[in-house]
Amino acid sequence: MSHGTTKQAATGALIGLALGDALGFPTEFHDVPRILATFGPWREMPLPVRGGTAYITDDTQMTLALARALRTTLDEGPLTPSRLARTARAEYVDWYHAPDNNRAPGRTCLLAARLLDSDRAWQDASQIGSKGCGANMRVAPVGLVPGLSDEQRSGAAQLQAALTHGHPTGLAAADLTAHAVHLLARGADPAGLVGRLRSYALDHRSTYDAHWLGELWTRSQDPDPVHFARRGWDECLAVLERLDAAQRTADPELDPCLSTGDGWVAEEALATGLLAFLQFPDAPLTALRRAACTRGDSDSIAALTGAFAGAHLGAAAWPDSWAAPLEHHDELRAFGALWDL
Repeated sequence: MSHGTTKQAATGALIGLALGDALGFPTEFHDVPRILATFGPWREMPLPVRGGTAYITDDTQMTLALARALRTTLDEGPLTPSRLARTARAEYVDWYHAPDNNRAPGRTCLLAARLLDSDRAWQDASQIGSKGCGANMRVAPVGLVPGLSDEQRSGAAQLQAALTHGHPTGLAAADLTAHAVHLLARGADPAGLVGRLRSYALDHRSTYDAHWLGELWTRSQDPDPVHFARRGWDECLAVLERLDAAQRTADPELDPCLSTGDGWVAEEALATGLLAFLQFPDAPLTALRRAACTRGDSDSIAALTGAFAGAHLGAAAWPDSWAAPLEHHDELRAFGALWDL
């Protein structure tokens, strides 16, 4: 029996993502002094529960949309670009029209999903100039589905991002986020994670996967697809350099956004979510609270922190008193059970 079999990494990651999202929901758009004045010491932040429910945002809604798309695609056969583009597009459009899509959703996701609700090529709906964190806040399921090849995982991560956020940095950050979740779910040591992500970025720096992305790059101002790809990977490599220094030197009592950015854009959401996790790799609730008590995109940062912590530690990371009130708890657990190794 492998380590992955015992810890239920997929359940841990999905519940953790939703918990971070719920914890960061009321703190988003506030600075740290106001968060502390409202909720008290950050290490004791309670999960916000109203009427017995801990409410999530568009981050978890879109994660579940992607999870449904992956399940449908894999029920039909192998994961291919055309299948995933069709199912994810349909799920994103359904999310756009859903009555509970009222949780301060991102502007790029709304605009792109509205354009996807048409017969145009998905590349023409993609917002080529946007690298918002909507590209990777929802990508964790791609890193959790068992049995994918490295090429499928990378391609699917970039494609699901590109349906809404076409900027090359959004694609690279989504790829790196899925890869981090995949590595942690399979027992990678958090201490070596940043180095492995930097190596992955360097290995992929000159790769544009036309099989998965088609002619997306032609919507940009780049002279060729390799130039397009490098622009994204180089921005991710720059933030990984900052993360590498921060995880060794940053004071965990300080807002991690001070070290790696506020997380409104995809590469900063990845780095700041990772920083909160790496400061407390064996204290998942502390990591979530640190991520939620930030001046930036708190729900997306904390959602990613929760995905990393849950992939690393498994379902046991989260006490039932936190997991049980979660909105969509049953569906999150069903996907976890489907993908736990």
